[in-house]
Amino acid sequence: MNVVLNVAFPVFAIILAGFLSGKSKLLGAASSEALNKFVYWMALPPVLFLGTARRSIPEIFNGPFIGAFLGSMLLVYVLGAVIGRLVYRERTQIQCMQGLNSAFSNTGYMGIPLFLAAFGPDRLAPTILATVIMSAIMVGIAVIWMEFANSHGSGLGKALRDVGRALAKNPLILSTAAGLAWSALLPGVAVPKPIATFCELMGSPAGPCALFAIGLFLASQRLTAGLAEAGWISALKLLVHPALAWALTQTLFPMDPFWSGSAVILAALPTGALTFVVATQYQTYVERTSSAILVSTVLSVVTLSALLAVYAPGG
Repeated sequence: MNVVLNVAFPVFAIILAGFLSGKSKLLGAASSEALNKFVYWMALPPVLFLGTARRSIPEIFNGPFIGAFLGSMLLVYVLGAVIGRLVYRERTQIQCMQGLNSAFSNTGYMGIPLFLAAFGPDRLAPTILATVIMSAIMVGIAVIWMEFANSHGSGLGKALRDVGRALAKNPLILSTAAGLAWSALLPGVAVPKPIATFCELMGSPAGPCALFAIGLFLASQRLTAGLAEAGWISALKLLVHPALAWALTQTLFPMDPFWSGSAVILAALPTGALTFVVATQYQTYVERTSSAILVSTVLSVVTLSALLAVYAPGG
């Protein structure tokens, strides 16, 4: 109970503060956009850079964690798409989005702040690795799927180029790559104090600002479509995904308790807002994606609190 009060409550209270600020019109759409850009371009990259630069390459690239987290994610992605096909008889683009919403964890805006609160800045490696997997692999799969479907099989090359260009401009990927380069080329060499201090100061608001931005985003959303779909997508995201991650950590990919618990917690995060960006980009499943993000985030108050009670220090 202590860990729920000490970690989960502050995290969700900040989201609630953002939500109430948006609903009361204290902060509007322009504030939400500005805050999101600040978090995405300025605050999170220094956190990711320091988190990787201060760790060895083997410490960051934990093979069993990648197997459990990515494996469970791909299984849920396929399951979500299959349900969409069998139950709703949707076209392939919508099946892609149903799978993506079922499997895409909000690792950047919620995972990093949650780990900062629960485990501290020295134990961010799992959420950094998960963020790279989400940004590079899962978005890549979705973009290739959508491009291939929209071009009826003739646009795979263009899809791959689009993914490459997007990754080359992604500040979360670039900052992680810079940190990995430092760790690989200068092993054991500390980041110079002025650079480290700059990153710490710039990155210190990343957690609260990211959580507050989630609240502002949710305040602008409406449950206008697909509430039933949002329900089963949220069940896949919050229950099936972490259950599969746990099963893989106990069977095919055993690892130490911190990394295995991290795989389960990160799998249990609600649907990430980046799915809304993909949906908007392709003008496909936009309203129902918004509903899935909103419903899964609200319900995660219960599921994440329960998991933190088990896996976080003091739980």
